[in-house]
Amino acid sequence: MIAHIQGKLVEKTPTHVVIDCGGVGYHINISLHTYSQLGDAENCKLFTFLQIKEDAHSLYGFADKKERELFKLLLSVSGVGASTARTMLSSLAPEHIIQSIASNDVGTIQSIKGIGAKTAQRVILDLKDKIIKLYQIEEISDTSYNTNREEALSALEVLGYVRKNAEKVIEKIAIAQPDASIEELIKQALKAL
Repeated sequence: MIAHIQGKLVEKTPTHVVIDCGGVGYHINISLHTYSQLGDAENCKLFTFLQIKEDAHSLYGFADKKERELFKLLLSVSGVGASTARTMLSSLAPEHIIQSIASNDVGTIQSIKGIGAKTAQRVILDLKDKIIKLYQIEEISDTSYNTNREEALSALEVLGYVRKNAEKVIEKIAIAQPDASIEELIKQALKAL
C-alpha cells in the first residue's frame, strides 16, 4: 500500500494530478476538494489510496487523512464505487458529508449527482455509526436545519423554480450561514436564482 506521495507537482487538473517523485511520475486521481486545497504549490504531499482491480491499478490522492478515511468508508458501502465516492467528495466538503450522514440528512446526500434515494439511504444506514464513532461526533438531530431547508425549497418550487437548481443554491447558502432562517434562505436564494 502506498500511504502518501510527496514530490514536484508536474500536472494539475480538477480530476487528477501528476507528481514527480524520484524521477517517476505518478498519475493520481483527485476530488475537487483536494484540487482546491492544492493551490499553486510547486511541491505537494498527497495521502493516497491504491485500488487494485482486475483491469487497472488506480491511485487516489487526498489533501488530508480525514478525506482519505471518508473515501475508504464510502467504498465500503454496497453500490458505491471509487468514481461515485470521488464525485461525492467533489460535490460536498468532507465535513459536510460527515455531518449529513451523522444527522440522517438523506436530502443532502441525494443531491449529489448520480446518488439516488436508495443509495443515499444505504450510505447513511451503513456509515452513520462508524462515522459517529470515528469522528467522535455526538449524535445530532439537525431537524431545524433540515426543516428550514425543506420549507425554503418548497417555497421556491411553488414560485416556479426547478428543485435541483434551488437545492444547489440553498445548500451553498446553508453552508455559508448555518443559522439562516427560512426567510433568509428564500431571500438569498431568490437573489442567486
